Amino acid sequence: MSTTNNFQNGEVSIHRFDLHLGSECNEEEPVVLGVDGGTTSTICVCMPLLPISNSHNHLPDPLPVLGRAIAGCSNHNSVGETLARDTLEQVMMEALSTSGSKKSAVQAVCLGVSGVNHPNDQERILNWLREIFPRHVKLYVQNDAVAALASGSMGKLHGCVLIAGTGSIAYGFSEDGKEARAAGGGPVLGDWGSGYGIAAQALTSVIRAHDGRGPHTMLTNSILKSLSLSSPDELIGWTYADPSWARIAALVPVVVTCAEDGDDVANQILNDAVEELALTVKAVVHKLGLCGQDGSGEFPVVLVGGVLIPNKNWDIGQKVVDRLIKTYPGAFPVLPKVEPAVGAALLACNFYMKEKERNGVI
Repeated sequence: MSTTNNFQNGEVSIHRFDLHLGSECNEEEPVVLGVDGGTTSTICVCMPLLPISNSHNHLPDPLPVLGRAIAGCSNHNSVGETLARDTLEQVMMEALSTSGSKKSAVQAVCLGVSGVNHPNDQERILNWLREIFPRHVKLYVQNDAVAALASGSMGKLHGCVLIAGTGSIAYGFSEDGKEARAAGGGPVLGDWGSGYGIAAQALTSVIRAHDGRGPHTMLTNSILKSLSLSSPDELIGWTYADPSWARIAALVPVVVTCAEDGDDVANQILNDAVEELALTVKAVVHKLGLCGQDGSGEFPVVLVGGVLIPNKNWDIGQKVVDRLIKTYPGAFPVLPKVEPAVGAALLACNFYMKEKERNGVI
């Protein structure tokens, strides 16, 4: 028996329906959790356990989401381990509660979390999850870019994803399972195509213009107005009062507006961002050989993040794709059909079913 709530979660509908795939949970409906933990927010969705894998990917349309929850940042590099762990537990329990499911119904959990850059990061988060869920639950921890890629590939891992939001990263998988990444090191290490990078360069340009070290720019009046400040000198206090990445990155729309109004400095900042983002993707393509031996092989480039959303006259995402196609004519852009948290849930299904297949259970 199926029931559907009268609202949509973006691209997927919120459903409750019966699905039984040999669950270890008696008569409870087996479910999975998918988490997208970014620098700005953390989203968790609860979905039924779907019988999918890289070789078998027949998905219901629309995809059934049983519950969804949202919380703050869960990047341990940004907010510390204690708050990151508490945020992850809170958002997962809220999604379960919304779905009407219990912990015992959970078969697999896949977290795509920013700040997962090393096996030590994965093991730290896996230890948190082991304290939260029963022993039968399969646990998978990935960088949030992997969940973003899955949101465009609907649970398969092949091609490259480019994320340009508060931060930026490119992450890819070859058909034989090799993986590679570029950028994603945060603002100090140079995610210059990111929202933070764009906004930081804009703030720097305002200070340079004020000092007489750089050209006059419309960014000065526009940024001061948006922040309710009266002088560029006040930018120093504003910036360091709370130098959070997302707070700085929130100035990107101001930069885009100035560029669309013809400001040379703002346009140069955005053009530099396009070059950096294209270079980031090219680094991953080269490492994995996604373009094939002759350079013309086809591969998807999944575009994710607010920086890549088209504006009135400026479309950073399309400009990045245009740069890529000049070098790799087989590259083709993919806009995600679902949010990254759903991509993570689909990965949970994929990984879980692959384990079952390897173990001869199905």
